Amino acid sequence: MNKKQKKVLVRIIAAAVLLVVFSQISVNPYLKFALFMIPYLIIGYDILKKAFKGIMNRQIFDENFLMAVATVGAIALGDYKEGTAVMLFYQIGELFQSYAVGKSRKNISELMDIRPDYANVERNGQVEKVDPDEVEIGSIIMVRPGEKVPIDGVIVEGTSTLNTSALTGESLPREVKEEDDVISGCINMTGVLRIRTTREFGESTVSKILDLVENSSSKKSRSENFISKFAKYYTPAVCYGALALAIIPPVVNLLFLGAAANWGEWIYRALTFLVISCPCALVISIPLSFFAGIGGASREGVLVKGSNYLETLANTKYVVFDKTGTMTQGVFEVNGIHHNTIENEKVLEYAALAEAYSSHPISISLKKAYGKEIDKNRVSDVEEISGNGVVVKVDGKEVAVGNVKLMKRLNIEYTECSHVGTVVHVAIEGKYAGHILISDRLKPHAKEAVAELKRSGVKKAVMLTGDADTVAKQVAGELGITDVYSELLPADKVSKVEELLSKKGEKEKLAFVGDGINDAPVLSRADIGIAMGALGSDAAIEAADIVLMDDDPLKIAKAIRISRKCIRIVYENIYFAIGIKIICLALGALGIANMWLAIFADVGVMVIAVLNAIRALFVKKL
Repeated sequence: MNKKQKKVLVRIIAAAVLLVVFSQISVNPYLKFALFMIPYLIIGYDILKKAFKGIMNRQIFDENFLMAVATVGAIALGDYKEGTAVMLFYQIGELFQSYAVGKSRKNISELMDIRPDYANVERNGQVEKVDPDEVEIGSIIMVRPGEKVPIDGVIVEGTSTLNTSALTGESLPREVKEEDDVISGCINMTGVLRIRTTREFGESTVSKILDLVENSSSKKSRSENFISKFAKYYTPAVCYGALALAIIPPVVNLLFLGAAANWGEWIYRALTFLVISCPCALVISIPLSFFAGIGGASREGVLVKGSNYLETLANTKYVVFDKTGTMTQGVFEVNGIHHNTIENEKVLEYAALAEAYSSHPISISLKKAYGKEIDKNRVSDVEEISGNGVVVKVDGKEVAVGNVKLMKRLNIEYTECSHVGTVVHVAIEGKYAGHILISDRLKPHAKEAVAELKRSGVKKAVMLTGDADTVAKQVAGELGITDVYSELLPADKVSKVEELLSKKGEKEKLAFVGDGINDAPVLSRADIGIAMGALGSDAAIEAADIVLMDDDPLKIAKAIRISRKCIRIVYENIYFAIGIKIICLALGALGIANMWLAIFADVGVMVIAVLNAIRALFVKKL
């Protein structure tokens, strides 16, 4: 509990004690009024001040105005105890709300702690402590045990264990060594690391995550927009309704029925009506439910960019996966060189040189298998053909490296591979030189992730890939996915997603999960885009609506369950708050409900709704 909350708690206790004491004392009306004004002003001076400011700023219709009018009115009618009690219970409700918001903010602020305060940069043999924003790409930084990794980079010296829990939600430490990529926001636990930075701080992982979280509240869900509009029209309506209740019945009694006006009774009913009508429970608990849901998800390593995406995710019935780097590890290894007309080493050498300028996982595996330093001066006239491969000149010879489509495009006779895997065909000077077999491995939880999605109510899981049909079918079979589309270009993936979107129901949503730069258009086109955040490309993370910080596809089902719990809580609060309000407003207008029932209808409902909203934070066991 912070200082402000403690101060409010002291005021509540002081006002409650004085209210109980003064209720037991029998004194004349003037002294009674003076005594009760002490606890009333102790507990309500800030509400009266806010109401006055609202009137001066012409923003009259808010909960402060309603509480001020209702309590001042009750005191004016001589109901000192009730007027003070209404204000007291309202402040108790506000304290509960403040505590609940603080609890969910603490969860977000734990994530904010990943922002490094400094970076140790090596300059002229000396280590200087500088602001991370000042570190340039290619700088060597030193990270000692206990320090945060300030900027993304590659380890050039040292081995250590990294705590990635703030980023991924995983408590299992990660072992790192020379040449391993490290992302900012991790905590170095054991050895000293020297890291060569590969990005500026503004483009690093930690900076992007903080930006995503800070801006998540700016994208409101349909439920939040509905509540904002509802409150905008509802509050003035009930104020005018209360005014009508205070004036019309007494006037009708006096002028048309010839009965006593009973102004006091009808004003009391109108004030009760006002207290009941306060829309605090809805206005506070709905955004808080989403905020708690986003906070709970972030603690599990799932970053949601806005509450509107949480609402969409809850209705997800179709999940479309990319293959490489999403369901597989993207760690390709050369497993064989077949049907070659020249030496194995030569086939591999030409392939590695042809792929010298590419950062694709398959290209990296070819260069790794070659194992020698790539002399880019031997390579010229590079022509990359999207979805086919690359045609270059190596030592003046034309070399084509790619898939079956490239061989057909160049009218080169090729030999099919009988093994399952990614096949890279190589042709030199228009003649077939052989093919290289490369295979990828499934992620540890990939199969379990598909099964969990089906258990979570997802109707269909689909896989899209640019890979060969045999490889795609084998991987899909291992995962338990029946719908698989292979050999697709980036544009084909968009078309396929659009086709799937046209077939689904109006309220059903389609999610696409990807990690690569060529997935960005599909991530944007789907109802909801989910990106792999640890190894995924910047473009994919930027285009996605949800980011999985540890690249674990099992988190998709978890994210869906979190979103459904959050939306369920939102609707529970909407139905509960509006239902109780309608019943109590009717009872208040008929004179059945008194101020004490009004207090329950306002503060009680708000406290229950806020406590219910906090449940959205607890997602560990979902």
